[in-house]
Amino acid sequence: IFSIVVFGSIVNECYVNKDGQHPELLCIFNENESACSYGIAVGLIAFFGCIFFFVVDLYFQQISSVKDRKRAVLLDLGFSGFLAFLWFVAFCFLANQWQRTTMTRGFSQGADAARAAITFSFFSIIIWVVLALRALQRYRLGTDMSLFATEQFGTDPGASSYPGYPGGSGVESTDTYQSPPFTETLEPNPKGYQVPAY
Repeated sequence: IFSIVVFGSIVNECYVNKDGQHPELLCIFNENESACSYGIAVGLIAFFGCIFFFVVDLYFQQISSVKDRKRAVLLDLGFSGFLAFLWFVAFCFLANQWQRTTMTRGFSQGADAARAAITFSFFSIIIWVVLALRALQRYRLGTDMSLFATEQFGTDPGASSYPGYPGGSGVESTDTYQSPPFTETLEPNPKGYQVPAY
């Protein structure tokens, strides 16, 4: 959502006329086209990355291979860390260019959108750092579980995966067959109980 706010506000309101005399649209961030382009690019990368990892999370339980799960979590960790860095650069770049912007009448119209882009760039840093820490925690939990899962199997390829049925003494039991419980013949009228007459 934050990425939509950032690239949406830049695309919609951060390209303005400096004054009424020039019809050319300029980037509101100190007339630096790179600042607007960078904010839009990071916002789009974050948006599509979120969609991709949302789908991966939906199908994560269906991934049967431990190696594939490990790769998915490592990819999530790397992407989250990388985007936290990109958002940090975006926040610093946009804030620096906004500080150097000379306000004109045309630029004052897009000032709120520029401030929103800077603010949500900052919030995005926090969100992506939290997501990176969540992915790191998931990776640690996953590696602990995968090590536990591989320790219970034998290392010999010819060995059976599961322990066999415990062997008995080799002598069959001579116990006779017992009837199942609650199938004994019951008295028609147990003691102390009378059948009511209707």
